[in-house]
Amino acid sequence: MSTEPPGPNGVPLLGNTGQYSRDPFAFLTAVGDAYGDLAQFELGPIDVYMLTNPDDVERVLVGEHEKFRKPEFQDDAMGELLGEGLLLSEGDTWQRQRDLAQPAFNMQRLSSLAPTMTAKTESMLEGWHDGDTVNVELEMARLTVDIIVSAMFGVDIDEETVRRVQENLEPLGQRFEPEPFRFLIPDWVPTEENRKFASAVDELESVIDDLVAKRRGTEHGPASDVVGARETAGDGDDPPMDLLSIILRAQERGEQTERNLRDEMMTMLLAGHDTTALTLTYAWYLLSQHPEAEEKVHAELDEVLGGEVPTAADTRKLDYLERVLLETMRLYPPVYVMFRETKTDVRLGGYRVPEGAAIMLPQWVVHRSERWYDDPLEFDPDRWLPERRSERPQFAYFPFGGGPRHCIGRQFSLLEAKLIMGTVGQRYSLEYARDEPFELRGSLTMHPADPMEMRLEER
Repeated sequence: MSTEPPGPNGVPLLGNTGQYSRDPFAFLTAVGDAYGDLAQFELGPIDVYMLTNPDDVERVLVGEHEKFRKPEFQDDAMGELLGEGLLLSEGDTWQRQRDLAQPAFNMQRLSSLAPTMTAKTESMLEGWHDGDTVNVELEMARLTVDIIVSAMFGVDIDEETVRRVQENLEPLGQRFEPEPFRFLIPDWVPTEENRKFASAVDELESVIDDLVAKRRGTEHGPASDVVGARETAGDGDDPPMDLLSIILRAQERGEQTERNLRDEMMTMLLAGHDTTALTLTYAWYLLSQHPEAEEKVHAELDEVLGGEVPTAADTRKLDYLERVLLETMRLYPPVYVMFRETKTDVRLGGYRVPEGAAIMLPQWVVHRSERWYDDPLEFDPDRWLPERRSERPQFAYFPFGGGPRHCIGRQFSLLEAKLIMGTVGQRYSLEYARDEPFELRGSLTMHPADPMEMRLEER
């Protein structure tokens, strides 16, 4: 009996990096289909162990999470970008930062942000007109940047600053797209890609510096959000609970450094808008391809909202819309793969996996597996009805991760997505405007390779 897990053959030095770089989604699908629960392959110098059984995913994220950590094998560019923010920090540092951030994501506070989210969505719609064609990915990204800055920085952001953020996301994304020879080139080598990446990081740090400067000195209150909406959580004399104000107050107490502040706000700026924007983009596309589902969404919006601006309370009644969002994240998970690293030797899938190994948890593969889903490539929101959902293992679906390190912004993202779709969906139907299906490109998150052009049809 082999003591090594099965997996695809690679080539010297590069391993399977070439195959992965050409099409990570096709490669991961093929590996999952061919080798089952555990497969081993090489990405450059890294031995990767890919797990596709929900029971193993649960062990890594929940049951035995203490045996795994955020990976140290990811390149220096990731650390340069996000530093010791919530996504990358470990141990006591992560726990301290998580505890500090938690009040900003309290559900009562999030509900109080609903008027800000809908007001900004309505502001976007002022520039939309019947018959127009829009790049819906770009529109959703600009909107969610605007919202996350208001919600978590506690300041307003002008259109020029939103454009600065968007313009610098492209070179950041390119730096993390699969590329077979990148591991051979140190990050300090001044290649064109590295120069563009460093320049983009500098620009975003400048944006963050400007936003922090606007907020500094106002972090003690009274609590208020931008666009004139008061927070309803707590007394009006309470201090504001946006994440930036919380960190600034902790800084005054000597508990946070300037670097802590920079890392958390960079993480929030990037991670706090990108995944929601992508979920919305893919949801609009899927509804345009499934008119019967779109009709159900519109009917539910008409019945629940009756033409009024949606509130946080309303979103709890939008059951079908929630199923649409859950199904969207199954078929097109914005975070399409997660990594962990073993802190000790472990046994997974019947094999010994050594300390320091790279563990890959591919949402793309697990979410689309016929082992866990009937007709897995079909868009079927009703597979999220309680009776059908209960038939599957819990970790056959993990768009927000799981366990102690599950995404802190999960409730924020779902609330935001429902409010945006509720506001837009009452006024417009979006029709995919291209003749050919879109392709995907992998980076830190899963993006369409081409502009997602959608034609607006006023309802």
